[in-house]
Amino acid sequence: MSIIQKIEEAFKNVTGLQLVGAGIVLEIRAWQGSPLVEIDLHLPTVDMGEWTGLMKITFLISDCCFRDFIPFGWDTDTATCSLLINAAQDTVSDRWVNSLHNGDQVRYIKILAAPEKLHPNNLIVGLGDSSHLSCLLALQHLTTPASRFDGAVCFDSGQTRELFRRYFNTPLNTVGNRDELINWLAAQHYCIDHTSFYLGGSPCLVVDIKELLKNQGHRNIHAWSVGLSA
Repeated sequence: MSIIQKIEEAFKNVTGLQLVGAGIVLEIRAWQGSPLVEIDLHLPTVDMGEWTGLMKITFLISDCCFRDFIPFGWDTDTATCSLLINAAQDTVSDRWVNSLHNGDQVRYIKILAAPEKLHPNNLIVGLGDSSHLSCLLALQHLTTPASRFDGAVCFDSGQTRELFRRYFNTPLNTVGNRDELINWLAAQHYCIDHTSFYLGGSPCLVVDIKELLKNQGHRNIHAWSVGLSA
């Protein structure tokens, strides 16, 4: 019995859950001077044509520990997707990320769609902080045409902010902190009847954004669950 099979058997015995798939690490890109790491994966048995919303992949990251990550981009033809993970803390998931190499196999137990659905016609506005970059970028990926997407994200780190601007072609406005994001949002004057907002970030930030939007008369407001983060 291989090591992977032993892990699968131990995992099933402890949790009652069955591992359902495997992927291959194609490339890992650590952001210099930033805690963020990009990981490109090939998931050969997954039909990404069915990914019509934000997706959550539950990975096995140690013998009996698993963690959810949100792919921020994917390609149906090649069955590849990309993750953007903050690997700064000394946790089990961070150690897992930092241990990966090109060609490694990763295992997962499920892939589920987030409950928040995109409005088919409204302007889609994503708002949040850098803990939810994957969610915001996935939101952009899902929104067609591209002109129907707008938003802003605040960063604690100036270096991460500059790298984000350099690496991604996105209409997301980048600001330095929560107050700048709130001030930016207050000046936008989005149409009340034809704009849908999707929020992710710290609980305090989400509460502040909701309060501002409701005071402006907006009602099409959706907040991602705490578990949906980069």
